[in-house]
Amino acid sequence: MNKKSTYILLFFLFFPFLLKAQLSQFKDSIIQISGITMTADSLRAVPAVSILVRGQHRGTISNSQGVFSIVAFKGDTLTFSAVGFKRKDFKIPMTLPGNNYSMIQLLVDDTTYLPVTIIKPYPTKEEFEKAFVSSDIPDDEYELARKNTEEARMRALSRYIPPDAREATNMYMNKQAQSLYYAGQQAPQNILNPLAWAQFIQAWKRGDFKSKNNNNYSYGY
Repeated sequence: MNKKSTYILLFFLFFPFLLKAQLSQFKDSIIQISGITMTADSLRAVPAVSILVRGQHRGTISNSQGVFSIVAFKGDTLTFSAVGFKRKDFKIPMTLPGNNYSMIQLLVDDTTYLPVTIIKPYPTKEEFEKAFVSSDIPDDEYELARKNTEEARMRALSRYIPPDAREATNMYMNKQAQSLYYAGQQAPQNILNPLAWAQFIQAWKRGDFKSKNNNNYSYGY
């Protein structure tokens, strides 16, 4: 029992020193990398360079002068990538002294070769005129929006598209409010309402009660 108590006492005596050593080691492993991204041929600043810590969801972007700053651990790998430049990796050495490090990262231009495009003329002027007249030009966004908001189209869609949750709730609430408004009395009949008759005549003149084939309507996507 005395031996066990001695081990426990020694543990509590040396535990603060062990904890301090671990915290010191963790603190020494953190490093702040500051630098600038430049072109390798003309030493021009490269803005909007993405700097990511490999294997982690952390990173930063260089500003308009190419300056960046990021906190990482010694031994991590930084990946530099930008549009028009080759990707570059930089492994932070474990032997770097201190917790700050300044660097200049040079990026090399990445040349992209596009496939060859050969433009051939039409054999004759008549064939060109025929192809130009018969070409099908797709509608732009403005024309699609105009077709989708036509009065006849909206009327046809409102007849066959069921109401959504918000519309159904509003209809139910209005119906409940109307039933409570006429509670204990006879609700008015629209058969004697001149406004309802006027709306019916206008709908009849528009042809709302005719059977139409609405399959020709498209969403224009």
